[in-house]
Amino acid sequence: MSKETSIGERIGAETKRFLAKKNQLLFINGKFVPAKSGKTFDTINPATEEILGSVAEAGAEDVDEAVKAARKAFEAPTWSGINPHERARYLLKLADAIAANADTIAEIETLDTGVPLSINKANVIGNINVLQYYAGWCSKIYGKTNPSADDVFNYTRREPLGVCGQITPWNAPFNMVIWKIAPALACGNTVVLKPAENTPLSAIKIAELIQEVGFPEGVVNIIPGMGSVAGSAMTTHPDINKIAFTGSTNVGKGILSGSVDTLKKITLELGGKSPNIIFSDADLDKAITTAVNGFTLLSGQACIAGTRVFVQDNIYDEVVKRISQKVSELIVGDPFNSTTQLGPLISEKQFKQVSSYFDIGKKDGAKITVGGKRFGDKGYYVEPTVFTNVDNQMRIAKEEIFGPVGSIISFKDENDVIAQANNTPYGLAAGVWTKDISRGHRIAHAIKSGMVWINSYFDYDPISPFGGYKQSGMGREFGEESIDAYTQIKSIFLRY
Repeated sequence: MSKETSIGERIGAETKRFLAKKNQLLFINGKFVPAKSGKTFDTINPATEEILGSVAEAGAEDVDEAVKAARKAFEAPTWSGINPHERARYLLKLADAIAANADTIAEIETLDTGVPLSINKANVIGNINVLQYYAGWCSKIYGKTNPSADDVFNYTRREPLGVCGQITPWNAPFNMVIWKIAPALACGNTVVLKPAENTPLSAIKIAELIQEVGFPEGVVNIIPGMGSVAGSAMTTHPDINKIAFTGSTNVGKGILSGSVDTLKKITLELGGKSPNIIFSDADLDKAITTAVNGFTLLSGQACIAGTRVFVQDNIYDEVVKRISQKVSELIVGDPFNSTTQLGPLISEKQFKQVSSYFDIGKKDGAKITVGGKRFGDKGYYVEPTVFTNVDNQMRIAKEEIFGPVGSIISFKDENDVIAQANNTPYGLAAGVWTKDISRGHRIAHAIKSGMVWINSYFDYDPISPFGGYKQSGMGREFGEESIDAYTQIKSIFLRY
């Protein structure tokens, strides 16, 4: 592993302009405004531990102001009442604006998250497709004509919910903002979105583009702030009709509990401890390379990370050796270097949490074959780490670590690995590697998970629903199911 530290010297002029503002503001009713309290918080570059700038900190009063703006915009004929083709054009204009600013957004995202620039560029370009996909939905949200008596006309309408509160995580902030706002807007809703306090900058940049594109005032409001204050105020606000949240399972449970009094519609995409299963007949070159990527991409800070690598017992030693070798060759360091594969963890808090599991695993009897230490002396870097001799009941196999840590677990046969893979409170994603396609389908059907890959990992498409079983969430993003999540059905009877 190697590390380079020349971060920030290669950012473009637009990124420098954006950062030069120093004090980033809330975006409410089409304007950038300070928080009513005057409070701000700092956002940190996790690769250098330096302050990138201060950000206005939304409080309950700001949430209320944003909700009022969103409600007014929703009721106005300039949004909920416009031709769906016009609403599609707004989404396509935003997609074009993002495409024109892709390099800037990727640079801002890299500074704020520490994720390598090459990955962020791919994410920005990939999520333009999400906006284009939902632009296509605007004119395809149908009701139905129901069979009835000759003197009755009975039909249904699928209508928007109203004001949607959206709370996004820090591990893929740009992606999550697009995933949240695109379906909500396509269905005719308005939005109040709170980005994670660790990574607010790309959301603020998107707000700039929304303003430039000319969305009607109040249709999208972006209010950085603390989850315990702004997020809580959104959850309990009586005039927010829906909350969509991506983040930890514990916080998701709190949001669900807090929404009870107002009976909001809720979508939760939560944690995971995903199994990635390698059978002895798999294409090991592909399976091993993808398995390493499965628990190290985004420095392991992905809810769908394949952190439990199940390997059939007759190839266990070989796979351990080859995975360990590949992990030892990963390039950790400067996120702006084109060869870097892993950047830092997001924060000092996350760094301490991930590091604590190195001792936890060893105390439980697991063995570290590579990694297990801090990397360098500046930034929140840890070495990508492999644990072997792992029992599925160990804490490192049960708890979501959210770092570049893989646990390699042995299994005997199909029944054994199905039982072990499902022995978790989570059910977000899973992978299975085998040349026996019938076996691949059997495993995919048996795994209690919202998404299963056969001979791949991390593939996604906005046409296919994304979400989890069990404590990995409720509801779905993407696909037709996401349209259900942002609309409601009205039945209408007309008697002649």
